[in-house]
Amino acid sequence: MAQANKAKSKTNTKSKYRKPQTRWGGIGRLVFRIVKLLFIAFVGLSLFGVILFRFVNPPFTWLMIQRGFERKADGKEWKIDKEWVDFDEIADPMKRAAVAAEDQTFLENHGFDFKAIQRAIEKNSKSKKLIGGSTITQQTAKNVFLYQGRSFLRKGLEAWFTVLIEVFWSKKRIMEVYLNVIEMGDGIYGVEAASQAYFHKPASKLTVRQAAAIAVIFPSPRKWSATNPTRYLKHRQYLIRANMRRLGPLEF
Repeated sequence: MAQANKAKSKTNTKSKYRKPQTRWGGIGRLVFRIVKLLFIAFVGLSLFGVILFRFVNPPFTWLMIQRGFERKADGKEWKIDKEWVDFDEIADPMKRAAVAAEDQTFLENHGFDFKAIQRAIEKNSKSKKLIGGSTITQQTAKNVFLYQGRSFLRKGLEAWFTVLIEVFWSKKRIMEVYLNVIEMGDGIYGVEAASQAYFHKPASKLTVRQAAAIAVIFPSPRKWSATNPTRYLKHRQYLIRANMRRLGPLEF
């Protein structure tokens, strides 16, 4: 009996000094659970989207929708001019021009060109005119899955989707999607729409000069013209054609 009372006394003493549950502790655990669920949902949905678009052609991008509303706000008609073409229906010069202009290590890198990124950081630190160091895979990740912007959050998401695309897509698929969704003019998206708009021919018939003329406007497609280039753009076209000649065989 004495031992039982002694044990009960110890239990009461422990309970007396036990740290009480706080309201904020419960809220903290709830917030943690919600954040964990959101993270799991984000990872699952992003994996699903990347794997889906490995086989299914993206029907639109957020940039297309954004540009459509911008046109309406400017009093213009809604315009999303695009037509999907398969990889084999795109002329080889257009693929070479894209690599020569945007990402010459495309077939060798794993989604990131760290030397190009370092060069861009150094140049941007000395100039007000920002230049990019993104690979074709990074641009594809941004165009297909994300919104426009330069925030750290957006760049972090771009890196995440770049890794997923490199893991689940082939280089051939990356190039196919890239050339079909990239903005190539005011309301013009993809190489087929651009080829028809600028040269009145299908993308399968583009020449080296025409492919270089389209590729040169990639950085600013609504400002620059593929058919009425400035002296600067003509020089850039010359450099792109030179890089196209230097490229080895593109084995996708």
